[in-house]
Amino acid sequence: MIIERTGVLVSGGGPAGMMLGLLLARAGVQVTVLEKHGDFLRDFRGDTVHPSTIRIIDELGLGEGFRALPQSRLNRVAFPTPDGGQSPLAEFGRLPGPYNYIALVPQWDLLSFLAKAAGDEPRFALHMNTEVTALLRENGKVVGVAYRTAHGAEGEIRAELTVACDGRHSTLRRDAGLVPKEFPVPFDVWWFRLPKWESEGGAPAGILPVAQGKEILLSLNREDFYQVAYFIPKGADGQLRAKGIEWFRERVARLRPDFADRVDHLESLDQVFMLDVKLNRLDRWYTDGLLLIGDAAHAMSPAGGVGINLAVQDAVAAATILARPLRRHAITRADLAAVQRRRQRPTAIMQAFQRAVFESAFKGKFAGPPKALLYVSRVVPGLRALPARPVGFGPLPEHAPAFARRRP
Repeated sequence: MIIERTGVLVSGGGPAGMMLGLLLARAGVQVTVLEKHGDFLRDFRGDTVHPSTIRIIDELGLGEGFRALPQSRLNRVAFPTPDGGQSPLAEFGRLPGPYNYIALVPQWDLLSFLAKAAGDEPRFALHMNTEVTALLRENGKVVGVAYRTAHGAEGEIRAELTVACDGRHSTLRRDAGLVPKEFPVPFDVWWFRLPKWESEGGAPAGILPVAQGKEILLSLNREDFYQVAYFIPKGADGQLRAKGIEWFRERVARLRPDFADRVDHLESLDQVFMLDVKLNRLDRWYTDGLLLIGDAAHAMSPAGGVGINLAVQDAVAAATILARPLRRHAITRADLAAVQRRRQRPTAIMQAFQRAVFESAFKGKFAGPPKALLYVSRVVPGLRALPARPVGFGPLPEHAPAFARRRP
């Protein structure tokens, strides 16, 4: 059996894990990230990169490379009007530049970009096709992990600190005996794509939600296609798939008549990806030698597309707080508790927002904002910046620590 040592072992190469690895490596801490997959290519993962995250990327000196990635810019959230038009409610373009848009970037491109930047740091190591299988403990303290490669080789990595960034189904969370508090979520989401015609190329990138009774359809206007979410009752995936593709095409066309001319591009429900929506949060994000951040500590619903960005904020806060004690080889439970104190309240605020918006919508109580609010938004366009800021930056946005900043 192979036995290795590192300063910090990060389980999971998602947004939180890759950002944390990059930051700690720049702080002079030896970091090893283990990712169970052989690549980052997984469709319909969150890819809305908010202004708060773009600002961090700029502070790290990586802005030029980030903006060169394939992406489109989401400028607004609008609601349909009876005449077939759209009424904007929030416009990110009205925020102060350059952080006045949401970047829609395929998550695999973002993760590959961060992995390359981290790989330039001599104290960073990334092992793909390497799945963490269990925690290692000594005298009640976590001292590393056991792993298995895609080829069946097994080994151990000892670390001063282990960080679980392994998602909403976290292996390390389960092994540590930490059970999150689950909040009721009445829906799952079907994600799919529809083509975009050349004549629609000039339409502003944005989010357009439609609600009729308990049915909700949300579309993201991408550069050359529409990314569409259809909300279904929790646990109803199998029952609804049994109704067949013709039934689903009819539902989409009824909610969005302008999509009726392209629903035939959905040839089967195999083209529809189901997201099992969860909303939960740990009461305690750490034990001796172990910290959980991102979805491992708090799973988010798709509302607002905040998941990636909260995970990145967790990573920045963790690196800022932990870099110094890690360099001194003196990490304590109090240091880990400080990370939770920093990030728990913003997480709770965003989860409360998600519960309020999407639960009321799915219960058929929400068919869009009040007409008076949309009217004021049309008459006083400058007010559209007000709802854009909390979505774009969230509560308590983080900044890159000084030790990690680089000039472009």
